[in-house]
Order: sequence, then structure tokens, then C-alpha cells
Amino acid sequence: MTSGAKSKAPVKGKVLKAFGNLLQVEFEGDVRQGEVGFVELPDTSLKGEVIEVAGNEVKLQVFEDTRGVALNTPVTFTGDLLEAELGPGLIQTIFDGLQNRLEVVAETSGYFLPRGVYVPAIDREVEWEYVPVAKVGDTLMRGETLGTTLEGRFTHHIMVPFSFFGKVTLTWVIEPGKYTIETVVAKGTSETGEELSFTMLQKWPIKMGLFEGERIKPTKMMDTGSRILDTQVPIMKGGTFCTPGPFGAGKTVLQHHLSKYSSVDLVVLVACGERAGEVVEILREFPHLIDPHTKEPLITRTCIICNTSSMPVSARESSIYMGITIAEYYRQMGLDVLLLADSTSRWAQALREMSGRLEEIPGEEAFPAYLASRIASFYERGGVVSLADGRQGSITICGAVSPAGGSFEEPVTQATLAVVGAFCGLSKARSDARRYPSIDPLISWSKYVGDVAKLLESDAPGWGEGVARASYFLREGTEIGKRMEVVGEEGVSLDDLTIHLKGELYDFCYLQQNAFDPVDAYCPLDRQIPLFRLINHIFETKFDFPNRDRAREFFLMLQSKIKTMNSTEYQTDEYKKLFAEIEEYIESARKL
Repeated sequence: MTSGAKSKAPVKGKVLKAFGNLLQVEFEGDVRQGEVGFVELPDTSLKGEVIEVAGNEVKLQVFEDTRGVALNTPVTFTGDLLEAELGPGLIQTIFDGLQNRLEVVAETSGYFLPRGVYVPAIDREVEWEYVPVAKVGDTLMRGETLGTTLEGRFTHHIMVPFSFFGKVTLTWVIEPGKYTIETVVAKGTSETGEELSFTMLQKWPIKMGLFEGERIKPTKMMDTGSRILDTQVPIMKGGTFCTPGPFGAGKTVLQHHLSKYSSVDLVVLVACGERAGEVVEILREFPHLIDPHTKEPLITRTCIICNTSSMPVSARESSIYMGITIAEYYRQMGLDVLLLADSTSRWAQALREMSGRLEEIPGEEAFPAYLASRIASFYERGGVVSLADGRQGSITICGAVSPAGGSFEEPVTQATLAVVGAFCGLSKARSDARRYPSIDPLISWSKYVGDVAKLLESDAPGWGEGVARASYFLREGTEIGKRMEVVGEEGVSLDDLTIHLKGELYDFCYLQQNAFDPVDAYCPLDRQIPLFRLINHIFETKFDFPNRDRAREFFLMLQSKIKTMNSTEYQTDEYKKLFAEIEEYIESARKL
């Protein structure tokens, strides 16, 4: 948005002290917290953010290596907060934590990123097919649609900038055609008489929530294709959940699965302090993977933000906020967005480093005292919004947590558990036993189980009771298994052994999936429902086995049959035949 108002002159300052990436700068004029400043070196300018203001001095957190900064080095404050550029062209793009397009940076600077290189987030030369929606004389408010353009398969709404508050009456609208994002597409007059011009590009401060509309309760389930998630730990669109786990337990692989198979319109993937090799794997795989919902390359619905462990640690905080701001922008168009943050622990480590440089009083494990409130404010930016025209958009937030030593009692995990709607705790023991996904169903929980049961009531009557029954057999079977490790199989009754075998069957044949099997890797709900109904039929069936050997033989054969069925295409006659054979096999074993 542009207007006739004059922007204030940049404020100048000079460096007094330096503590690593933190500079103490003296200035004259007006500077606010969160404002962007540039440290002027002879060969480049380094971007930074004001994180503390005290009198006529500020502390400037620089996002780059401060080598060469000396006493009295000049600093220019822009007057703008750290902002995201929003408009068509964000999807299928790879950004760093400051929203620089990494492909463009690589083309201009090579594969080793130099400091002080900043490029526009959205290409200014690409032309978009713009179709005006609003007409001359229409009165609009922030977030309402001026026109649309097609971004891939998505209808991208060009909205009245969210930085504008009040009403604007349109006085001019451009004709349909191809235009760049900086082309003025509409003009109007505000309530105060100010003349305004609108383009397809707008900006928004990343640390302020972008929201317009009415927040409502989540009403749709997010189908992930993972049976343990959809059944034991279900997620609602617009909900929040976390995936804590020790190193090597499979957090990143689980997030890759969610980005590939979740039933959402758009995925924003934030690699915050992630190892470079894992990010490279994403960049290589996603253009070649096919989205099972649209049959298009997965990259066409993905926006990736990379701030790897080899990049400046001071930009980790901005990468998290950059991702959620982009997600909020697309939510305001009525899209369902999934934000994957890997990992929030490394974001918290960046907060701890910055807090230490500011000499703040430390909290538990030297994390800042405001860690819990920062984590809560991040997750609260998710949710479902009902727009003025009746459309609904949602942001589902998943944060991976890497607790030190694998302990879920550490501050980041505990602060996260206090605000999320579901907890998917990953287990190193299950991972070592090759039980994937390695989510431990005995410690994981979800507040959305009741909501999902209501949604599935017509297709799967009694779903909630079935989940409770499955949890009982899993829990009791595990306890019996622990007793058997001490006293042996002969130390438990045949009935207890049967309960243990039923729990093992549920874990092995339903909760575990083979990621290398093209059929079993993704199990949609229409396939999960009959399979879960079959499992519950086994739970409810009273078996009269003559001895322990016959019980074990029966359940081993049953495991083999169900595993074979899991790898068979659902809509084939072979699958239906296997399903019928298993039901017949169960009935034949009731009286032995």
C-alpha cells in the first residue's frame, strides 16, 4: 500500500560497544523496539533488529557475522519493523530466516552465502494475471478482496493491506490483465480523506499476529494417513500439537510424512537450526514427490524456510515468525495451512543466547524467564478464522521439540505441553525396536479425540468407544508383558496372555506402518475405518484356546494375514477377499 504521506527521515547512530552479534548503538532521534537497522561497513551493510531501547542507546542484534565492526561504525535505522513481504509468488519458494530467496542468492553469490546480501522476497519482474473483484464505489476494510490471481492451483486473493485500519472507498480499479506485483491495481479514499494506492504486494511485521475475522472452534479433522495419529492422537485443522523426542527417534521423518500426506491446502516448512543435510534432502525430494490428494508435485503446495545450524543463530527467531506470518497470510484467503517448525528447541536456544547477551536474569536451565509466554504466543497464532464472506481458513501448528537428554521434564517441552492440543511423544526405545512411527501411544494424548469421534459418527459409529477399548488392551497388554519378563509366560494366566497378544496385534498390525511400502505408507480414513472395526472385533471376541501354543499360533497367523492386507490396494478384489478370510479365520478360532 502506498499513500501521499511522507516517510520520516532515517535515524542515524554509531556503535559504542560490541558483544559478538550484539551491538550497543548511540542514536539521535526516535527509534522503537523491533526496528530494523543497518550497520554500514565499507564493503557491505549488515541487517539487525533493535531488541532493547534505553534512553538514547539501543542494543542491536545483528543477523550476520560482525567482523570489521569498530567503534563509531555508522548505523542507519529504517523506521520499519522486521517485516515479511506478502503477495503472489511465495509458494514453491525457498527462503532463509530473513525471507531472502536462497536460489537467487546462490545465483548471485555462489553456494557459500556471503554476509550482507539481501534480495527481494518476491520477484518484481514476474507478471500475474490479475482479475479485479471489487468495483469503483465499493467500500472495503482490511483483509477484504480487491482482486484475484492464480498462483499455481490456488486462487490468490489480493487483499486490502492488513496495515490499513478503517474503511476505504475505491475510486479507480485497473482493467484485467497481466501485471507485476508493484503495479497499482486500485486506488481509493479513506474515511479521513487520504488518497491511497494499492498493489499486489503488502508487508506485515512478523512478530505481530496477522488476523482479521472471527476466531472459531476447529470443526474439521486433519487426515494424516498415519493410523496412530488419526486414531490414537487425532489432530483437528486449526489445532496445535508437538512431537517431542530424543535425537534419532524420528521427529524429522515424522514431519516429512505430515508434509507429504496431511489433508491441507498448503504446507509451510520451517527448518529452524536443522542440520543442513536433512534440509538438502527436503530440497531434493519434494520436487519429485507426488501429493496423494492432488496428484501434483509436492513442492507446488509447499513454502520452505531454511535457517540451518550452519546459518547465523541470531536469525533463528525470525525464521519461526516468518513462517507463521506467511501461514497467516494464506489462512486469510480461506486456505487450510499446516506449519511445521523443526525444531522449536533450537529456537529456544537462540532466545537463551540473546537473553544472555542482554544480561537478563535467567530462568530454569538459563532459558529466559519469558520462555513460556513466547512459546504460548507462538502457538496461539494458529486456529480457525471465519471470514466476512463465509469462507474459513485454518493454521495447524506442529512444533518438533528436541529435549536435551530425551527428558520431557525440561523447560521447552513443559512450556509447550501447557499450550498444545495434542502431544505425540516419540520413544527412542520404539525407534530402536524399529516400531515406526515411533510415537509412544502410552504417553501420547490428544484433546481432540471426542471431536473426531463426533465427526466420524456417521461413517464409524462407536469410534470413540473403540479408541478407548484399543487403549485399554494396549495398556493392559503392555503391563502383562512386563510381568512376563519377570516371571515368564507360565507365570500369567491364559486369559492374560490373550490380552497381551491382542495388544501386540494392535500395535504391530495397526499402529505400525511401513514407510517403504507404497500402499501401507499412506492409509486414508476410508481404509482405516474398516481395519479399525476389524481390530475391535478381535478385541471383543472371546477366544477359548486349549493352550498357550495354540493362542500364539493363532495370533501370529492373524498378524501375517493383516500385514498382507495392509500392503494390498484397498479397492481391489484381492483386498476384499483377504478381509473376508480374516473374519472367517477369527470366527473359526472362537471355539477351539
